[in-house]
Amino acid sequence: MKFGRRKICFCVVLLYLVFSLYAAYNVFFNTKAISRVHRVVKKVTAAGGVKAGEGSQRNGAGDWWNPWEDERAESLSILQRRREGFRAYQAQIAKDRPKRHKVQIWGKAAIGLYLWEHILEGPLNPTDRTAQWREGEVQSGTISFRFYTGPAVVQGQVPLDTDSMVLVLNGREEQKVAYATRWLQHAGALVQARALSRVAVVMLGSERCSNDWLRPYLKAQGGFVDLLFLVYDSPWVNNRDVLQWPLGVATYREFPVVSPSAELVSSVRPYLCNFLGTVYRNSSRESLMGILKQQGLERDCIITGREKWVPQETADSLQRYQTALAQSDLTLCPVGVNAECYRIYEACAYGSVPVVEDVGTPGECAAGKAGAGPGEGHGSPLRLLKAAGAPFLFLRDWAELPALLERERGMTRREKEERRRRLMEWYGTFRMRMRDRFTQVLEEAFFRAG
Repeated sequence: MKFGRRKICFCVVLLYLVFSLYAAYNVFFNTKAISRVHRVVKKVTAAGGVKAGEGSQRNGAGDWWNPWEDERAESLSILQRRREGFRAYQAQIAKDRPKRHKVQIWGKAAIGLYLWEHILEGPLNPTDRTAQWREGEVQSGTISFRFYTGPAVVQGQVPLDTDSMVLVLNGREEQKVAYATRWLQHAGALVQARALSRVAVVMLGSERCSNDWLRPYLKAQGGFVDLLFLVYDSPWVNNRDVLQWPLGVATYREFPVVSPSAELVSSVRPYLCNFLGTVYRNSSRESLMGILKQQGLERDCIITGREKWVPQETADSLQRYQTALAQSDLTLCPVGVNAECYRIYEACAYGSVPVVEDVGTPGECAAGKAGAGPGEGHGSPLRLLKAAGAPFLFLRDWAELPALLERERGMTRREKEERRRRLMEWYGTFRMRMRDRFTQVLEEAFFRAG
């Protein structure tokens, strides 16, 4: 038994010695065989060669080969393709995203508030209408509009952060023309100094369309004004660089933005018609007042005339006027110096159908052409509103009014409500279309030309 154990121990020691000698032989005398799964590191000599036996392996052609480099190159190629694809995707998004442009609007006439609050529906801060400086911002199409208005908005004090501007001016009478001219000269100086590149003007022109003082400022005449939006039926309108603009409501009398409501549509209106305004001597307004009295229609209509025009309304007179619009089915709109008047748009806001005297007026307006009848295209007054399909009632003579009111008495309440609804929807659509047209024309002329 003792001899058996010694024999086993001797065999173990012998095996250990044999294994040790074999390991030493492989370490010191045998050539190293490197598996392909091992990482190979090439040592480059100073002469640019690779030392044999230093962890590299020759392929069949005698070149040194690293089996990991093919996999690494393929991985890098995939990563590069993914990066390039992502960059292309980002570039396509940037290309498809509409570019945003900045345009400032300087409102130096009351019609600027109609443009901003009623057409563009932009906010104003502060909301106090008596504030010296008011401003707001709104997005329309690809344009971000910034509006400035108020007595404190003076030349050289408006922070100009764009080279595109819309100037809103009043050129209706001589004193207003002088004021508007100074602002146009200031804008021209900014163009010469290269602070501005593109200028548009919204102009409350002459009621007789006598606007020759403005012609030298138009780019087509050698000036710098790219676009002109002009109120009234001017013969200058060509729908390219001169476009017609609506008169709108009397914002200078603080006529508000009226939100359409179910109450305005369905409320019972106790009066057939209304007329509150100035009655000029030897005008059709005198004829209208005479017919209303002669036919005993004063009981059916709210009628208040005054002999002298008043530029500002009191809080009481404005409230009475708004109440008359809201309580009447029709609003009588006799011509003044021009057929287009604030009353037309104010009646639409309250759903009171305008009854318009469809005649031309003296002056240079296209609608004043001799022989032009109602609805006869270029020679007809209220060209812009008629082109938009205004659902008004048109009369050539106020002698037709009694028969019209008799037909009104025969209408049912539902018929009147439906007509009122159509009128208010039309007016909302009209303002939206004017906003889109204003924006698109500026986009084309300012940012897509050439």
